[in-house]
Amino acid sequence: MDEISVKNLEVFCHHGVYKEENVLGQKFLVDIISKVDTREAGKTDELDLSVSYGDICRCVKKEMTKQNDKLLERVAERLAECILLQFPQINEVEIEVKKPWAPVLMHMDYASVKIKRSWHKVYIGVGSNLGEREEYMKLAKERVSGLPKTRNFKSASIIETEPYGYTEQGKFLNTVYYIETLYTPEEFLDKLHQIENEANRKREIHWGPRTLDLDILLYDDLVTEDEDLTLPHPEMTKRLFVLEPLCMLYPRGIHPLERRRYADILEDLKGKEQ
Repeated sequence: MDEISVKNLEVFCHHGVYKEENVLGQKFLVDIISKVDTREAGKTDELDLSVSYGDICRCVKKEMTKQNDKLLERVAERLAECILLQFPQINEVEIEVKKPWAPVLMHMDYASVKIKRSWHKVYIGVGSNLGEREEYMKLAKERVSGLPKTRNFKSASIIETEPYGYTEQGKFLNTVYYIETLYTPEEFLDKLHQIENEANRKREIHWGPRTLDLDILLYDDLVTEDEDLTLPHPEMTKRLFVLEPLCMLYPRGIHPLERRRYADILEDLKGKEQ
């Protein structure tokens, strides 16, 4: 991925812990490195195929002067989010906010905070087999696609499947969503739990009936074994009702641990179940 960079952009604004900083204001310096595919713009000289560094600078100045923050961390976070949301061609941005006149009573060039933020690709397993299944699936699609800090929502077709694990229950409606988000995995999982709660989801029987089930299957190629979130989803390669809709969206995708295409895993699983 190529880069469009801005170095030492000067912005006069009011950020800091001390009263004088908020009253008098001071100069800040900002570095922005944006990851953009510039190949087509370079070949065609078309402005619309790239990102204007002037627009990036104006975005940064507007965001920095919009409100007063105590922490440089907060300033940097707001700037990264603003740039990623405003410029769809930018997939990743690195921000460094420098404070040349840091009030520490010692000489320094500047104090700074540097962060890197990007869009993340997420696949979500969706299921319902209790109550008004179609309405719960409709609710899930509306709520997930409408989440802030997300873009490029896609949905596979809905399929009806037999229950898995605990079989003394009704058939499921299942699908898989794709979405890009600025949320961390934990933040995104919390958003999904909020949607499940809106659908009155109860966790009473493991693999039991539920009004709405939303599982993170994949988050980029991240591999984790956290207590609350394991990625990729540990059961996804054993479940036809996950792999079939996943392959509608991502057939040539490769499992981060098994290093096999999902389409091949699906065909092998179908062969075992025949």
